[in-house]
Amino acid sequence: MITAWLAAFALTQLVEVPIYTWALGDGARRLPARLALAFAASCPTHPFVFLVLPRLWPGSYAGYVAAAEAVAVLVEAAWLRHLRVGRPLGLSVLANGASTLVGWACRAALGWP
Repeated sequence: MITAWLAAFALTQLVEVPIYTWALGDGARRLPARLALAFAASCPTHPFVFLVLPRLWPGSYAGYVAAAEAVAVLVEAAWLRHLRVGRPLGLSVLANGASTLVGWACRAALGWP
């Protein structure tokens, strides 16, 4: 389970960090700081939605995915708002939507993660 989570987390970061780094590029922060802040966005949400929520979710897989993405979007949008990023909800939807689609595509094409 942990190996599967690490693979999914790495893929999520590969997709979301560039989006969040771009969003944080207001000129006031240097690239290393933007990368660290972008990486931190999904650090609290990903383990929760991958390792904890499935054990708590009583409903269907589709319902679980919807709930998991909603949690991730809202928490990451709050993080972006805290960092004073414009349009935090839209950026969080973009980043999480992109990583979800890439994850589904990789699973369909490669059986991974």
